Amino acid sequence: QSRWEALVRPGRKLPPGTIVHPAEGTGLEVSVDEDLGDGRRVVTIDVEGPLLDVLETFGVMPLPPYITEVLAEQERYQTVFSERPASAAAPTAGLHLTPEVLARCAERGIGRADVELVVGLGTFRPIATDRIEDHEMHGETYRVPQETLDACARTKANGGRVVAVGTTAVRALESAAAFGVNEGRTELFIHGDYDFLVVDRMMTNFHLPKSSLIVMIDAFVGPRWRDLYADALRDGYRFLSFGDAMLLTRR
Repeated sequence: QSRWEALVRPGRKLPPGTIVHPAEGTGLEVSVDEDLGDGRRVVTIDVEGPLLDVLETFGVMPLPPYITEVLAEQERYQTVFSERPASAAAPTAGLHLTPEVLARCAERGIGRADVELVVGLGTFRPIATDRIEDHEMHGETYRVPQETLDACARTKANGGRVVAVGTTAVRALESAAAFGVNEGRTELFIHGDYDFLVVDRMMTNFHLPKSSLIVMIDAFVGPRWRDLYADALRDGYRFLSFGDAMLLTRR
């Protein structure tokens, strides 16, 4: 048995105490336990054999709620540098990077360093408070190798710029710098006049309104993000996970 936090939908049909057998003949049993709100439940999973093998066979890749189709090629929602199953969503800015793009960056002398941030279910939760600062930021686990922090420090000391690919990478780097801890759980909420310690530029997709990601963009570039989004809407740029990306310079 193992216990997980999961999105359970439709929640009204699956109240706490419900037992589900989603894959007949596998022995897989899911018990719906504590209601955490926002569609989240604690679930207990009982299965014969390795859980990840069963999920790979009978599960469906979690996608943002605005993607309603089943992906024929699940690799489309994986970055080329992903290493292990952990996140509830892909760091979608990284979907733009192919082996060819990374090779061309290396040819131009652009260094690369890795971070890990396990994207949590809270990434889908919009800001519902009247004041942004009252928003309760979701927690996520992160890991930033010391060699990554050292590479960032050398780059900045030599007059270069640290470019984070995606808001997830920003949160991981800034958490490690702000807390002085390379690995752990972060509830860092980047908003307002936040003083960025590491990231100079950010590659990111276009995000939903009323999201913590938009608030981070506002903290990074200031109110001109509204002009950037207006230009994107006018020129037909694509938004969200499979949309276009932009490269932002910190104000």
